[in-house]
Amino acid sequence: MQTFGARVAHRIEVRGTVQGVGFRPFVCRLGSGLGLDGCVRNDGGVVVVEAAGSFEAMQALAARLRTDAPAQARVSGVRVSDLNGSAPAPGTGFRVVRSTWRRPVGTGAEVSRIPPDLGTCDRCLAELFDPGDRRYRYAFLNCTDCGPRATVIDALPYDRMRTTMRRFDMCAACAAEYADPTDRRFHAEPIACPACGPRLVWHTTDHDRGADGASGEDALAAAETLIHRGGVVALKGLGGYQLVCDATDQAAVARLRIRKHRPAKPFAVMVDGLAAARRLAHVSEAEAALLTSVARPVVLLARRPDHPMSGFVAPSVPRIGLFLPNTPLHHLLLADLARPLVVTSGNVSDEPIAIDDADARQRLAGLADGFLGHDRAIRSRYDDSVTRVVAGRPSVVRRARGYSPEPIDLPVAAPEPLLAVGGQLKHTFTLARGGTAIVGPHTGDLEQQATMQAFEMNLAQLSRVVGVTPRVVAHDLHPGYLSTQYAKALPVQGRIGVQHHHAHVASCAAEHGITGRYIGVAYDGLGLGDDGTLWGGEVLVADLISYRRVARFGCAPLPGGAAAVRRPARMALGYLFGGELLDERSSGAVLRAAGPFLRRLPEREVAIVRRMVAQGVNCPVASSAGRLFDAVAALLDLRDDATYEGEAAVALEALAAGCPAAPELPWRLVTRDDLIVYDPTTTLLALLEALHDGADRGFLAAGFHATVTAVTVAVCAEVAARYRLRTICLSGGVMQNHLLVEAVVDGLSGAGLEPLVNERVPGNDGGISYGQAAVAAARIRMDARG
Repeated sequence: MQTFGARVAHRIEVRGTVQGVGFRPFVCRLGSGLGLDGCVRNDGGVVVVEAAGSFEAMQALAARLRTDAPAQARVSGVRVSDLNGSAPAPGTGFRVVRSTWRRPVGTGAEVSRIPPDLGTCDRCLAELFDPGDRRYRYAFLNCTDCGPRATVIDALPYDRMRTTMRRFDMCAACAAEYADPTDRRFHAEPIACPACGPRLVWHTTDHDRGADGASGEDALAAAETLIHRGGVVALKGLGGYQLVCDATDQAAVARLRIRKHRPAKPFAVMVDGLAAARRLAHVSEAEAALLTSVARPVVLLARRPDHPMSGFVAPSVPRIGLFLPNTPLHHLLLADLARPLVVTSGNVSDEPIAIDDADARQRLAGLADGFLGHDRAIRSRYDDSVTRVVAGRPSVVRRARGYSPEPIDLPVAAPEPLLAVGGQLKHTFTLARGGTAIVGPHTGDLEQQATMQAFEMNLAQLSRVVGVTPRVVAHDLHPGYLSTQYAKALPVQGRIGVQHHHAHVASCAAEHGITGRYIGVAYDGLGLGDDGTLWGGEVLVADLISYRRVARFGCAPLPGGAAAVRRPARMALGYLFGGELLDERSSGAVLRAAGPFLRRLPEREVAIVRRMVAQGVNCPVASSAGRLFDAVAALLDLRDDATYEGEAAVALEALAAGCPAAPELPWRLVTRDDLIVYDPTTTLLALLEALHDGADRGFLAAGFHATVTAVTVAVCAEVAARYRLRTICLSGGVMQNHLLVEAVVDGLSGAGLEPLVNERVPGNDGGISYGQAAVAAARIRMDARG
């Protein structure tokens, strides 16, 4: 029995996200304050405390490691054991000691956790603009509460020598702060100041534009002068290069679009604070919380009609992506220029963002007029995260800087370390072991060798740091995906194919901790079904192991395959000439009603597509909700061609947003092969006839959204009653449509059902890898139990 007041000695292991968040300094101050003797250190991916003192003080230490932890720490476990060996002597005090690593990478049941990069904290921001502070206007100041983490870490345990800051020797002043337990920079590994830390450097391709080779404040001034004059600057951010220009300058934004080969996809805009954001967009309380969170993501907001930005920033879309400065350098730019800035990925469209200085100078030479770089290396590529608020909850659209590689729980623990390689578009990968999944940062579309190389580099880096060497790989069923081909070439013990839409709905279910059966609604562009056809408008009854397809959208051919994705007008022709025959009465009528649309298109194209569909030449058939949205956008003369995925659907949503009370169009459900099938031909016929009668296009666009909402609610209600289920998991790229998902959530809730949407991982293909990991873990666990 323990005697109160007696001196005891314990070893305490603290697991979770406890490195890079100021945890050791916190423990040191806590131990000293409790009058304990001992030490704290990083050991691999955990924090180890060895301490001695009174029984009461040791109990308080163990409890407060959880309750009083730093804001960015995530404590998943505290293990207390007797300290074997010599206990700290009384009066020796508490200190931080050198880190150790006793566990080989890839062993054990725990995943080492590293924090994401943290936006500049308020105290550092005050120093940045204080003329009396020694870090006044220093672009790289940070402390234990903010600054680079994931982008600079080479390996764990997290010490300066294992980051890209190791080349910068601390000056005496920084070293004193680093060693002082009362200072907030106590063991802040990226600590720096103007005397000893990284420095800005300026380069330009036109020497008349500024002093080439300028450094420090002169480099910043040269970049700001160029932006002020309408130029484009390639800026080295936390996780990669960014392209920056004046968002109010019509000519500058237009030039950036031309150079970047990005004619229409919206640019993100950085503003200096909430007040500036509210001048450009409507900002709710929940959206303000997202904007000001430590992740500093881009937030999609309903823009104000009287905003001062160039019309080229986000043409023809109802929402604009705004974000606040996330580094001291961005704070300086915004404060000095006093205007909103376009801040977009440093790449040509569809390429990975540049992180290496030499690579950036080569690849971005034709895009930027000058380069504002620095001499701190970027170890891992992290683009900016994109978020929104949907149904009152924050939801990630692109998971990267500020969120990744923060771990996400798996509802069924993975008995074997596994890798899920994701899909083809909006690519991410996931590493998992035990109950922890680490979703890698957004890579982009795996359609080019450079993107594949970026994926492999990020995977190798993160796998090494978190200590996961996969024995099993999960992949999509599509054999043409480069991620699938990569998975099949890996030397692993097992491979698990996961159907695309099962992965979508499983990603939603898993992040909400659901392990039983649920109804999954997966609306997206295209994914290979288990019957060898293309799916995309699916309702499933599923759990994490298996699924049953219970409903779908009516099918239509994609004339030319991928060509129909790039040209919505072709998709519309696919529905007109070859839409699934679910009602004999409407098939001829819809073609007759489409006369004005057919006459608008090139006669030769119409004739060629008609023959292709009739003969079944290069016309794969798909039950795709996303392609139906494309077809409707083309029929309403919004987009015949798309320069990025989803452009036509975005235009359709923007048009519909002005008519929120429009009634639904006619629709019908039929039964085919035991499946509930939505017949889109009935809706398309009504839309074309109304258009012929002079109906407002916005009214019809809103009516189409109302129709898809009504169809979804009706199908889910029928399936819920048939299978005695209430939980509905909504996922897939089409569910990024804000107008649609809000209406569907409201409709399902009104029907007494429980709708869930993706929040921590994207509902688009960026969440596929997490869904694959959840399914694979559940299947491995089932197989292990026999």
